[in-house]
Amino acid sequence: MQLGLVGLGRMGGNMRDRLTEAGHDVVGYDHNPQISDAESLADLVAKLDAPRAVWVMVPVAVTEPVIDELAGLLSPGDVIIDGGNSRFSSDGPRAERLSPKGIGYVDVGVSGGVWGKEYGYGLMAGGSDEHIARLMPVFEALKPAGEFGFVHAGPVGAGHYAKMVHNGIEYGLMHAYAEGYELLEASELVTNVPGVFKSWREGTVVKSWLLDLMDAALEADPHLDKIKGWADDTGEGRWTVEEAIRLAVPLHVISAALFTRFESRQDDSPAMKAIAALRNQFGGHAVRAVDTKPAG
Repeated sequence: MQLGLVGLGRMGGNMRDRLTEAGHDVVGYDHNPQISDAESLADLVAKLDAPRAVWVMVPVAVTEPVIDELAGLLSPGDVIIDGGNSRFSSDGPRAERLSPKGIGYVDVGVSGGVWGKEYGYGLMAGGSDEHIARLMPVFEALKPAGEFGFVHAGPVGAGHYAKMVHNGIEYGLMHAYAEGYELLEASELVTNVPGVFKSWREGTVVKSWLLDLMDAALEADPHLDKIKGWADDTGEGRWTVEEAIRLAVPLHVISAALFTRFESRQDDSPAMKAIAALRNQFGGHAVRAVDTKPAG
């Protein structure tokens, strides 16, 4: 199958390689001419045979402009696939804008990161039965071999919604491993924390790919001395909690994991300053003064 692929970064470039290895004809476009097969989006569209399928794999900030530009270049019967981390609420309006032009729209949540080229990508698709069936050769090539790794989650928006929840769960799982690591490090009894994590990789109910990656991180840096305790969030965790509030679904673990990421960015937490001040006021508990000595 022929596919246009916009965005050849860490994910898109590896996806092009995996698709090409599976025998598909991929025409890629990227702002970096050294890795691009086309000079522009217009050139990309010109190189594709109708009816066309164009997969957009770019950062969220530029997804909308890219789709809008493609909408002016494509023809009735073509389809656009957004495989980035767009918010699910953007998908419906996009499909509605494209529909009068006869252009289809599919949203796909993609998981697998830099390992997807070798092991395959988890794919969660939203769109019509017709469009999903048409794109199945691409999905089959990208997903891991076997029964699992792909779902037609529902209509337009369902793919990104499923990926949002996937990433929210990921927040909670990572934080559980992180808390376990911290407790093991604080223990007077456990002297081989990396070995404990390694032992969990088989025969335990907490085995997972994330655990394998934690083991790899500890192999490289047993006490994580080279890493600052600062964690960003890319939006999906926030959106998951927002949906939980909208639907009145209690998400204790995912919410706590998200808020802890916020906490990680504070060198000196204002909230903890307030708690320390209150403990001092009502109980005379000691407070620690800020070190005002110049560094060096």
